This record gives sequence, structure tokens and C-alpha cells, in this order.
Amino acid sequence: MTALRFFSDNAAAVHPAVMDALAAANHVDTAYDGDALSGSLDAAFSDLFETECEVVWISTGTAANSIILAHFVRPWQGILCYEEAHIEVDECGAPTFYSGGAKLMPLPGTGAKIDADALKARIAGIRADVHQVQPAAISITNATEYGLSWRPDEVAEISEIAKASGMKLHMDGARFANAVAFLGCTPADVTWRAGVDALSFGFTKNGAMMAEALVFFGGSGGAGVRELKKRGGHLLSKGRFVAAQIRAMLKGDLWLANARAANAGAAALAAACGDRLMYPVEANELFVRLTAEEAADLRAQGFDFYDWGEGAARLVTSWDQDAASTAPLAAAIAAL
Repeated sequence: MTALRFFSDNAAAVHPAVMDALAAANHVDTAYDGDALSGSLDAAFSDLFETECEVVWISTGTAANSIILAHFVRPWQGILCYEEAHIEVDECGAPTFYSGGAKLMPLPGTGAKIDADALKARIAGIRADVHQVQPAAISITNATEYGLSWRPDEVAEISEIAKASGMKLHMDGARFANAVAFLGCTPADVTWRAGVDALSFGFTKNGAMMAEALVFFGGSGGAGVRELKKRGGHLLSKGRFVAAQIRAMLKGDLWLANARAANAGAAALAAACGDRLMYPVEANELFVRLTAEEAADLRAQGFDFYDWGEGAARLVTSWDQDAASTAPLAAAIAAL
């Protein structure tokens, strides 16, 4: 029945290679993050991103985003983001909690991408005095909350605005793999080469059990990051099991192969949806116009997905739902 479930890639199976890596790590080793697997992450990600990286494992995407942002801002500062960004609407105030009070400053845009002109106008409208919250970071999501992929030049435009105002640029990469798979670029092209200071690299949605990576570029990490992780309750005693998942996902570019499979499944569904699509499909999420009756019809056939407001639904494909796996749902949608 798993092939009929399209409500979230969070619920997908764990990839067998990850399970094997967890079993292989099941031996006595140094606790916390002092083990060899954890110690190998900097070099592994530096090879992947073609630059020196500082990498910290974490078990959840919420903590990954929040710890990076807490590292970049002070409690009295602000974080500029899209008005429907995950950090704004789906993390229960965690960025504000971890930062000790930093304010999220939402902005409009299209397809969950911040509008650059609106960003400039918001920054220009803030007085540089003690009475107003001064933004210290910008956060963007790639792929976005509506399944669009930021191109390198689009990221660079936001980065230029950030740098001109002395701000850091954070990328929420819960579905970073899907964005890279769609774009066909290198991970470096859409991150540090485009001006990103730190990336929350998501693996859980893409085949891991519970593993994310805080990836800092250009020396943007350093003192304070691990203290925030410990203070927030995320320094796991047997952290090697998180590092083992990440190393398994990096081996042979499994992270990219999994994302390509999920994207292929989404593309097959997109072809069947036609003008029902609310946004272009550039990752593994589809937002589709469906009446309540049509949604009920699909559910009666065994398909599971989230409603997304009145007259719409969200469909998400996973690493184990390629084009062949999504064919039954594609046929059912085409037959509506």
C-alpha cells in the first residue's frame, strides 16, 4: 500500500543502505560526536561542495534551521523570510525560541520565493536605530514550500541584497537534493558560489531515518554552534548513528539518485495533472486543483494525500516512488 500514499516524504521507508549503515555502526565507540563517522563529515562535505565546510549532524530539520539562525542572529535582531516559509508557519516558533527572541519578518513572493524588490523595500524602510528590529539574516527554502527550485542566479540576487546590508543568508534545504536533481547543477553552484552562508541539508525526507546536516561555508560556523546544539538537547549520546546515515547517503551520491527517482515520480504525475497544476513541478511536490468530490473519489481508490485549502491538494512523491510507482495515481487523476 505504500505506493498509494502521497501525503509526505517524511513517512517514506528508510533506504536499505541506510539500514545497513546503522547496523554497521552498532558497536562501542566514542560517545556524542567524538566518533570517527562524525569526525569524517567535514571532509566528506568539503569534497561534495568543492570548498572547506564545517558540518554538524542533527536529527531534525526544525533544529537544523533554528540552530543555524540562532547562530547568525542576536535575540533583539530579525530574520527575513517568505510569509509562508516553513520556519514561519510550521516550526512552532522554534527559530525564535532557539535564538532567544529574534523576530521573524515575513515577506511576500511567488511560489514561496521571496520577491527581491519587496525585500529591498522592507530593508530600506527599517530605521537604523535602537527602536526598530534590525534584520541580521535572510532565510530561503530550496526547494520551496510550493515545490519550486531556486536557480543559482536567483540565490545570488538575494545574497547580494543580504551582503549589502551585512546579513547572513541561510538556505533551508529539507528538499535540497530534489532541487539539485531538478536543476542539474552542482551543490556548490546553488549554495556558497551563489552567496549562501549556511545550508540545512535534509536527508530524512530523502531516505534517511533521522539525519540532517548543518553545513557552514566560508568560516560562518565556529564557536557557539555546538553549544547551541547541546543546550537545545540535540547532542545525542550515540551520535554516530546519525553520522552513519549521512555517510551512507553521500556514498555513491545516493542522496542524488534518490531525489532523481522522487522527482521522476512527481514529473509523471504532473503530466497527468495538466492544467490542474497550481505551480510548475520542479522537485517532488505537486499542488493540484481538485474538487472535494474528486478528492473523495481518489481516496476511495486508496490514494492518500493532504488537502491544501479549499479545492486543492498536495501530492508528495518519495525516493521509492518513481514513475512506475506513481502510474496508478497518474491514471486515476487523468480519468477524473
